[in-house]
Amino acid sequence: MVQWHRRSNRKYTGGKYHQDRKKRKSELGRYSGETRQGETRRKLIRTRGGNMKARLYQEQFVNVSTPKGTKRYKILDVLDNPANRNYARRKIMTAGAVIETEQGQVRITSRPGQSGVISGILIEK
Repeated sequence: MVQWHRRSNRKYTGGKYHQDRKKRKSELGRYSGETRQGETRRKLIRTRGGNMKARLYQEQFVNVSTPKGTKRYKILDVLDNPANRNYARRKIMTAGAVIETEQGQVRITSRPGQSGVISGILIEK
C-alpha cells in the first residue's frame, strides 16, 4: 500500500473538493521502518533525485559516544520513547528513545529509519 502526502479530498465540513489534477510521484510517501531489536536487517531505498536511504528494520547493537570515544554495545531493552507512548510498549526505536545497554542507559541520537544505524549518547545519572 502506498501513502500519498497530498491534501485530503474532503473538506472539514464533509464536502468533497473537485479533483484539480491526478496524483504526482512527488507526492508519494512511505511507511516508517519501525526499528526493533533483533538480528540486523536493513534495506536500501531509492529516494527522490536518485539518492539512497538505509531503512533499518532490526538491530542488536548501538554505537555509544562518550567524551573518551565511541564503542559498540548490545541493546538489552527499550525503556522509553517520547515520540509515541505506544512505541515504547512495542519496543520501537527512533531518535530520542531511551534504551538499556550493557553500559547503562543510552539516548538514541541518529534516525535509524533514515540513516540505517543506531547511534546514541550515554545518559549520566
